[in-house]
Amino acid sequence: MTTRLTPEEYLRIERGADWKSEYIDGEMFAMPGASYRHTIITANIVRELGNQLLNGPCTVSSSDLRVATDRRRHYTYPDVVVVCDPPQFADGQLDTVTNPTVIAEVLSDTTEKYDRGGKFERYRAVPSLSEYLLVAQDRIHVELFSRQPDGRWSLRDWNDPAAEIEIESIHCRLKIAEVYAKVTFEAKDRPGNPTV
Repeated sequence: MTTRLTPEEYLRIERGADWKSEYIDGEMFAMPGASYRHTIITANIVRELGNQLLNGPCTVSSSDLRVATDRRRHYTYPDVVVVCDPPQFADGQLDTVTNPTVIAEVLSDTTEKYDRGGKFERYRAVPSLSEYLLVAQDRIHVELFSRQPDGRWSLRDWNDPAAEIEIESIHCRLKIAEVYAKVTFEAKDRPGNPTV
């Protein structure tokens, strides 16, 4: 039988740990390290959004900022988080936000199913979240899910490195070429080449 942790126990352990773990329904899950491509793409997004948001009410953070989608059931570390004023925190420690406006996840083989499925389902339950960006790291492909006024989520996607993404909720534009700046793909990863 698995011993379940309370959110308070998770936060106490997590804040004293040397590594990051997510919390899902009473269980802690250690986070794996990221690939080189993953870190470059994340840094590119943080830099580009950070430059555009420098003088406005929103801030951008990388995967060191924890997000509570449900203070009793789910804590996670998105790759990129944009929070607009005023930030709201889970408690007085100021290390766990509860009101993200935009979240971006860089996909990997081990996380893609969860990022698209269960994690996105939990993200959609956060009232403040307006847009969710999914970025492939094995090819040029970016998807943007946007919350509509009626609560539905719409999807737009891009494969063209010359394209730009408009992230309406924070009045930012991301050029696909900038998202993938300094990222190289192996021949088998390039569009038009079959993967084995």
